[in-house]
Amino acid sequence: MRKRYQNGSLTKFDGKWIAQWRDGSLKKKRTLGRVSKMPKAKAQSELDAILAPINARGQAPSASAKWGEFVNHTYLPFYQRKWKRSSAMTNQERLKVHLVPVYSERTLGSFSRDELQTLLDGKAACGLSYSVVAHLRWDLRQIFRMAVAEGHLSRNPAELLFVPRDAKRPEHTFMNPEEVQKCFTVLEPRERLIAKLAILAGLRPGEIFGLKWGHLSQTHVDIRQRVYRGQIDSPKSTRSIRKAALSAGLMDDIRAWKDISLNPGEDAWVFPSETGKTPLGRDNVWRRRIGPKLKAAGLGFVDFHVMRRTHSTLMNEIHDNPQMVADQMGHTVDVNQNVYTRASVARRKEAVDALESSLPVM
Repeated sequence: MRKRYQNGSLTKFDGKWIAQWRDGSLKKKRTLGRVSKMPKAKAQSELDAILAPINARGQAPSASAKWGEFVNHTYLPFYQRKWKRSSAMTNQERLKVHLVPVYSERTLGSFSRDELQTLLDGKAACGLSYSVVAHLRWDLRQIFRMAVAEGHLSRNPAELLFVPRDAKRPEHTFMNPEEVQKCFTVLEPRERLIAKLAILAGLRPGEIFGLKWGHLSQTHVDIRQRVYRGQIDSPKSTRSIRKAALSAGLMDDIRAWKDISLNPGEDAWVFPSETGKTPLGRDNVWRRRIGPKLKAAGLGFVDFHVMRRTHSTLMNEIHDNPQMVADQMGHTVDVNQNVYTRASVARRKEAVDALESSLPVM
């Protein structure tokens, strides 16, 4: 008889997460961590990792295995050991919203390539962005690749999937110098400094709100952490751990802000919440203080992505050194050039004029 999966249980006791499960005839439990320092999603991930090898025992690979059970008890426990907490939260939420309700009770062997492609076509047709559809394609390929590797399937029905051409692609806009100046002019000092750290220094919003005074020096900011969904996390990637240079004028603004800060101690937040114990909330400050001011000034298209893209674009127009810009922003040259940098029409006009003038006169 096929052994059933177990989910175990996760409870709070004395301010701690307690995991309980069965291993054969034995009942087991383990303290995973304090509730105040470990989000429930993280505790659940650790419990899933404990259960994965137990659930795998006696489970002969089979195409009749349920898709939902395979995802929850094999795929996620394995890959959660690789993913950062922020990636795990995003990936699990995407599966929960878009795939689990449709496929949870299906068997692994019941899927066809055309059916999965039709799913992606439908997601694009209903208005989901190119990025979300592309991530769903990645999810499906990764899940079924693992099913093949584990011996459940002989081939991957998701291997040849593609993102539909009509998937909604975002318009990668950026600000010109005049719009940047307007942005700085309409914002209050605190919000202006936040915008300058994004536009002039190229910092991600999570890096900005994760700053403490001890991270700042006379020439640069030491990026050691970030804030993600209210939780303190490590930077996005290994390249994100960096020393980002600060301009002289920006350093003057930082010193002025420090002079009026209630707590300028080394371990205090540069942008604290009202209590001073936690960092300022990104979405809250944008919704209340930054977004409305920019919209009123005709800059409603601007968000943190636009600010960072503006930094990359203007830096590349001033300095013909993509590696330097990529290092400042904390990613690879490939990402810098293909995702963040856009050449202005004025610079492209200069380029084609130079090309024309380099040719012999006809």
